[in-house]
Amino acid sequence: MLSIGAFAQIGQVTHRMLRHWDTAGLLVPAHVDEFSGYRSYDPAQLDRLHRIVALRQLGFGLDDVASMLDNGIDAGRLTVLLQERRAEVEREHRIAAARLVDVERRLHLIQKENHMSRIEIVQKPLPAVRLAARTAVVSEQAEIAPIVGPSFDDVAEALDAVGASLSTPIAQYASGEHGMHLTVGYEYSGPAVQGVEIVELPASETAICGVHLGSMDTIQRSWMALHEEIIARGFVPSAPCRELYVRAVSDDQADWVTELQQPVTRG
Repeated sequence: MLSIGAFAQIGQVTHRMLRHWDTAGLLVPAHVDEFSGYRSYDPAQLDRLHRIVALRQLGFGLDDVASMLDNGIDAGRLTVLLQERRAEVEREHRIAAARLVDVERRLHLIQKENHMSRIEIVQKPLPAVRLAARTAVVSEQAEIAPIVGPSFDDVAEALDAVGASLSTPIAQYASGEHGMHLTVGYEYSGPAVQGVEIVELPASETAICGVHLGSMDTIQRSWMALHEEIIARGFVPSAPCRELYVRAVSDDQADWVTELQQPVTRG
């Protein structure tokens, strides 16, 4: 019999791993002393230990490993599992490669150009959102602000009239042939409300997002920084952009928090 220390040393695993695999029923010691609780292993169990280590190094979870060891697995089934694992590893590699490019680019900006991005940028999916909203089309940038604020007020008043609570104010901006199409409203899951439209904003698998702090007067700078980052990461916009108003209460807008959201796809 081998002590847990000797067994762990031969197998190049930790005591903690062996205890964990014992608890999971994956590799139960051949003997456990009833008084001291010390675990002992039969040398023949090294074969099972090696199989566990090999399968874990391939990335299989404990449940899959237990199933393969206890029930057996034929070559066909193992091929399928390995093909699935290969696809997972390839996806992880693509993500890691993209992160490495981002790290290198940020280092270049800091070391060579001595500046950082004006806002912090993240990449994430956007969920589908159902809005109670007002829509409008404007031809000039200066027309946007005088429409967005009153539109939020109108939607809030309509929802309040039916006893609906206000949740998640969002504005979507879509450039079109006739100007900028605005969709302004609140996330809403109830029935139709008189005086407002029900608009479905689709989910986006990938979006580049950043947070703008403070007044809407300077939000274009944050949008410019975000679009510079989109280009640098090899993306192009794939759908209308959104602004999620996380906090928008004070009149002077000094403490406003707005998330900028731009759905993207690879260029």
